[in-house]
Amino acid sequence: MNWVEEVKRKGRAAKAASRVLATLPTAVKDRALAAMAGALLERQEEILTANRLDVEEGRARGLSAALLDRLTLDPARIRGMAEGLKVLRALPDPIGEVVAMWKRPNGLRIGQVRVPLGVIGIIYEARPNVTVDAAGLALKAGNAVILKGGSEAINSNKAIVKALQEAVSAAGLPQGCIQLIEDTTRAAAAALMKLNEYLDVLIPRGGAGLIRAVVENATVPVIETGVGNCHVYVDASADREMARRIVLNAKCSRPGVCNAIENLLVDEAIADAFLPVIVRELTAAGVEVRGCPRTRSLCPEVKPATEEDWGTEYLDYIIAVKVVAGLDEAIRHINTYGTHHSEAIVTENYSHAQRFLEEVDAAAVYVNASTRFTDGFEFGFGAEMGISTQKLHARGPMGLKELTTIKYIIYGNGQIRE
Repeated sequence: MNWVEEVKRKGRAAKAASRVLATLPTAVKDRALAAMAGALLERQEEILTANRLDVEEGRARGLSAALLDRLTLDPARIRGMAEGLKVLRALPDPIGEVVAMWKRPNGLRIGQVRVPLGVIGIIYEARPNVTVDAAGLALKAGNAVILKGGSEAINSNKAIVKALQEAVSAAGLPQGCIQLIEDTTRAAAAALMKLNEYLDVLIPRGGAGLIRAVVENATVPVIETGVGNCHVYVDASADREMARRIVLNAKCSRPGVCNAIENLLVDEAIADAFLPVIVRELTAAGVEVRGCPRTRSLCPEVKPATEEDWGTEYLDYIIAVKVVAGLDEAIRHINTYGTHHSEAIVTENYSHAQRFLEEVDAAAVYVNASTRFTDGFEFGFGAEMGISTQKLHARGPMGLKELTTIKYIIYGNGQIRE
């Protein structure tokens, strides 16, 4: 099969579907979302069977425990995917929203109205839930979507997309509104990156290598999503029990996701008391700790950290720990090595909290909370298309409004320009 031609064929179908979706009433889109949620539950066994094939192949290929966790589906996760679609259904439709309206001295009334982007492409790795999130968000915001998942989840994605396509067709929508590129080779990905004729925007969602490849090679406009080299800074005034719980949650709850922390910074004023406790608990949770010289002097069992460790997104049970001289050094370190994703401070000092919020350059900045909340569902968006770490158009979790653009509408009564 010529996959370049296949990508183009699916692009044409998505473009045609996008024109239908752009003007659909909210009730029709919501009916389709309800059908999609129902289809996931009805086809649960079929999807789980396909997913087991992917997990078995992933183990044979030596995928890490964290990546296998991202890949694995179970009934609870499928229910969660269906619930996300139901939440999207209940959210306001952004399409047609009048963002602003004003009147000029010549009598012209000028307005800004939200409209769909058109056709959204998304290239992603071993997370079958992204297939559902992307399809649901795109549809609710009036967009068609072309999905290009990784080889690790191909059987799961085929089963999920089959269920979703049949659901939208039964609801009266064109099947072309949800497309899956089934070829997992680089040639198919390269063809999608250059599909300017049919694709309005491309979103990469995955590790640093994938994102870099898309940004460097795509001719289609790209919204860059986030590599997550995230930090928690434990300030001198921190409630140590709170800090302990936040650090363990941010690192250990799901280490293979982009909002998990990879670095822990501890103020030197509390390092003697706090570091032995947190290192012991991290180690007990199966985390490999790598530390600066000061950390290792307090915790000799810790491996030495290298310069590379400060800038690495591990997506695994590994963390780099550094003792810092105070807030200024913590902020400098984060702005030097961070990836502008999610950063947190644990502190009881109000002025330190405010400085951290103002001076740290990231899409999401937390005071006394885990970075694991950087997520479209947790932010009330129902789902997310990804976490944007750029500063143009969209930043942070990308929900419905981030999948729209603006159209100017102008009302006149015969005005001509002199």
